Amino acid sequence: MRNTLRKGIPVTLSALIALWGRRSAVWVFLPLLLLGWPFCARVVAQQPSLAPMRLTLDQAINLALKQNHSVRLRSLSVEQMQSKKDDTRSYYFPQIKASGSTLHVTELAGIEIPAGAFGIYPSTGPVPSKSLFIDQGSATGYTGGVGLEQPLTQLFRIHQADLAAKQDVLIAKTQFDETKNAIALQVRKLYYDILINQQKAEASQDQLAASQIKDEESRSDVLQGNALELSALQSEAGILQARQGSLTLRLQGDDLRRQFADTLGLPVNTPIDLDPEAPVRAINIPSRIDAVRIALDQNQDLKVARQTLVKAQAGLTAAKDAFIPDVTALSRYSYQSGVPLLVHNFGTFGFSLSYDLFDGGRREAIVREARSDMRSAEVAVEKVQSEIEVQVQSIYDRIDELKQMVDVAGQVVKVRIEAARLADRQFEQSAALSSARRQARADLTSATASLLEANCGLSLAEADLERAIGQTPQ
Repeated sequence: MRNTLRKGIPVTLSALIALWGRRSAVWVFLPLLLLGWPFCARVVAQQPSLAPMRLTLDQAINLALKQNHSVRLRSLSVEQMQSKKDDTRSYYFPQIKASGSTLHVTELAGIEIPAGAFGIYPSTGPVPSKSLFIDQGSATGYTGGVGLEQPLTQLFRIHQADLAAKQDVLIAKTQFDETKNAIALQVRKLYYDILINQQKAEASQDQLAASQIKDEESRSDVLQGNALELSALQSEAGILQARQGSLTLRLQGDDLRRQFADTLGLPVNTPIDLDPEAPVRAINIPSRIDAVRIALDQNQDLKVARQTLVKAQAGLTAAKDAFIPDVTALSRYSYQSGVPLLVHNFGTFGFSLSYDLFDGGRREAIVREARSDMRSAEVAVEKVQSEIEVQVQSIYDRIDELKQMVDVAGQVVKVRIEAARLADRQFEQSAALSSARRQARADLTSATASLLEANCGLSLAEADLERAIGQTPQ
């Protein structure tokens, strides 16, 4: 037992006994001990609990779909694409702008009236008597107002840009669903791999125990002269190999648990306890022909390729619409002070036209680039379609092989059960050694692990087929 004072002085049980031998020192340090005890109690109470988190397969999948980093990034990508779409759609509507300015001119134009321009009279003389200059406006002018601009012919390009933005949103959502399906499949695989690792580790321990018993028997036979020294060396090598296999499985299990925690979005060192009785679900899968047909209609990768093609087509149309002149409807309400020949408040409305007569071939180059993008998207769709057909057929072949492996593994387990039963009977009748009995049990545990691995592989292959045909793995 260990306590800590407020000043950080460690006090062990042996130190307290030594202090008791010096009672004068005890009276000095006793108040410090009493003061430090509540602090130590709080420190112990604040230590985090290391109880493992127990998760079923469904709970693990749901947790990963909420906290996995890849899923969260895809979710943010959907929000980003939706914001870009809203930005593109805003160009459909008229733009209302307010502006104002203050200008000072160095010289003003005006009207000059020379002397005598209105006549020369005997009584008054020339009218006016000297030249006059009437300014127009003032040297400093103020203008301001609110204007509205509505694009007209630009709406063709805006419409195509809006279509492309919609496809970007659909692509982001499709990739989001694809990522969730992939993460669900990855969680299932890691969950099964950890259970298989645990089963194999148990089989490895049984094998190690059998090897140790066999080593004891071999050494006893060598001492009695019933076996050669080579038999003892071989049994010792078997022990070392069993230990090596056990260590390899333990390291593999630690790595799998770290990957599993990271996939769930948890700290990699989080202790997790899995359900050893997790059912290996049998999934109802369609026939080969139906699976190919469904995949060509619902596969996520193919959806992305088709949506990319629609986006490329919209980009080509928008590039061609760039040759249309820009016509914009205008209206404005203005206020001015200091500008000649205008009232203070007035309104204007009309149209403006803009067209690039020469751009050095920029628009033609954009059209060619957009046409190349569209052709590339068409080829990509054909490529993905071919790959999907191959992928579905390959998964079906793997499923058929795994079904056969499950049948064989099940038969092996039945044989090992019977062999273990006979070994127990022979051992009870002193007709078999203890090592043979222990080896039979180890073989049964190993066969059970192989059966679990085959069942998990079959379930994963069926789930992979569901993902390939565009469905969420169940």
